Amino acid sequence: MPDTPDTELSDRTLANMRPVPIAKRARLVAGLSQAEFARVYGLPIGTIRDWEQERSHPDAAGVAYLTAIVHDPEAVARAYGAAAE
Repeated sequence: MPDTPDTELSDRTLANMRPVPIAKRARLVAGLSQAEFARVYGLPIGTIRDWEQERSHPDAAGVAYLTAIVHDPEAVARAYGAAAE
């Protein structure tokens, strides 16, 4: 018998799981605190907090921006930094 943990999740466990909001996913992929994320990507920290805690949700442009950050946080940071200069 193999000595590996069971990776199957029960139906109950799966039903109780919630997806991570895209704002939090983007921040975690970037490896930044909320304050750092706000500064690097030019977003209000209150907006980031609201999105992460699901008090509000990003509009289509916000979702597109966050999706770009998830896929290549360094490139988006460079592009924003160049545009802000």
